Amino acid sequence: MGKVTIENPPGCAPAQGLYSHAGVIRAGNVVCIAGQLAVGLDGSVVGKHDFAAQFACVFKNLGDVLKGLGGDWHSVAKFTTYLVHSQDIEKFMKERQALFPKLFGQLPYPPNTLLIVDRLVKEDFLIEVEAIAGI
Repeated sequence: MGKVTIENPPGCAPAQGLYSHAGVIRAGNVVCIAGQLAVGLDGSVVGKHDFAAQFACVFKNLGDVLKGLGGDWHSVAKFTTYLVHSQDIEKFMKERQALFPKLFGQLPYPPNTLLIVDRLVKEDFLIEVEAIAGI
């Protein structure tokens, strides 16, 4: 059985509740990254009412966690995405289509499960993305 360590890598935005950014299974090099939100380094909500700004911040924060753990975008095995408005699905697809070639290069991209939820931990958040990575 592997040893699990809970980590909050340096340089990441603060967690917005009773959780850490990553649970690392050292024996298998599997990392479960908590859902990242549009949170600035000062703990403030970034891009209130602005889906594109929140999307960019969420993926910046995911990148910071990956980097802090010694990984990169090519370490990602799976995403789970939570949106609070079904009307934002098209915006999500557009933003992802613009960003993913910069992060990953050519297809294929990591799997993603997209869910529509009633709300996130704070009403101002529009999107949350978690990841499983191999680092």
